[in-house]
Amino acid sequence: MSFETRFDAVIIGAGAAGLMCGWTAGQRGRRVLLLEGSPRVGQKISISGGGRCNFTNLRVEPKNYLSENPHFCKSALSRFTPLDFLKLVEKHGIAYHEKAPGQLFCEDRARRIVDLLLVECKAGGVTLKTGCTVKRVEKKEAFIVQTDSATYTAPSLVVATGGLSYPETGATGFGYEIAEQFGLGVIACRPALVPLSYQSADVKRYRSLSGISVIAAVATGSTAFTDAVLFTHKGLSGPAILQLSSYWTPGQPITLDLLPHLRLDEAILKWKSERPKAELKTLLREHLPERLAHRFLDLHGQNRPVQQLTVQDGETLARIFHQWQIQPGGTEGYAKAEVTRGGVDTRELSSKTFESRKVPGLYFIGEVIDVTGWLGGFNFQWAWASGHCAGLFV
Repeated sequence: MSFETRFDAVIIGAGAAGLMCGWTAGQRGRRVLLLEGSPRVGQKISISGGGRCNFTNLRVEPKNYLSENPHFCKSALSRFTPLDFLKLVEKHGIAYHEKAPGQLFCEDRARRIVDLLLVECKAGGVTLKTGCTVKRVEKKEAFIVQTDSATYTAPSLVVATGGLSYPETGATGFGYEIAEQFGLGVIACRPALVPLSYQSADVKRYRSLSGISVIAAVATGSTAFTDAVLFTHKGLSGPAILQLSSYWTPGQPITLDLLPHLRLDEAILKWKSERPKAELKTLLREHLPERLAHRFLDLHGQNRPVQQLTVQDGETLARIFHQWQIQPGGTEGYAKAEVTRGGVDTRELSSKTFESRKVPGLYFIGEVIDVTGWLGGFNFQWAWASGHCAGLFV
């Protein structure tokens, strides 16, 4: 077998984690081959954050991640921090800004982050092949990776294939297939950071609200977030809903407080004293978008001058707006999901090296494993941290 087909490490997947792992290993002097099935590398990076890439979050903590093995992420996150990636960004002269507390975005296009990673890969002598589909993987003395154009061997194989989200970027379940082929467990996958859809009856009730955004407190079970909620013609979206979707279980209701900064029952008592002839919809327009206030009042037959409202009416209205409960019909699926929840069981991996406990030389990093971050740069930081840590050992 020719020299050009033998490497120290083969990495399948040139997304955020794969590129990070590639240059880290390459700059250690390892001969690295990076294989990408799509024509271009880092496609999810390029489209993230509205094309600006929310590349990390300064407030990263283990509590911002979901996993069946919640302690697994602690080691990597502590060994490669947001400030470590920020040093890279500044080294490459990429301007950035803090859009929301902790959330760092590129001033320029997201492609600058991809370019950063490619420059570092080049400095590490990484061999990159795009449009290269992996057909088969096996292990004998070393790993044998057969593609549609050649066969490569290496003592180390890194699976950085990502999850099932954004299938238009080439996402597949191939990484899970490799895990199962080698006897590793896979936690059931489902869309996460994804809009929730209405049941058919609720489409008729609420589709007229499409396009409205409001700050709300949303909850399912014991988990709650307060942020923007966007009404769509299909259901509910916006940061608060996307965050909650990672915790939502099909069949569970969700509860929304549409007036989290106002006690409506107390406000009604005040309005009865100060503005008794004003209609409730007029007063609510000062706190909610007009279409939203009117629709909820119409649905519940509660619009009338506040002087006509009893104490019981006030309590009923408070429940309507502070405890709006709705049972989603489902999610909008992987096509709209930012990440995949579930994946390769982290109990099968070393939290220090990301190497399989069962198969020496086999590594899994990034979204393909069962670690899912919150919205706001947390998943990119996981990609950087897991890729870096594995790159130190392959």
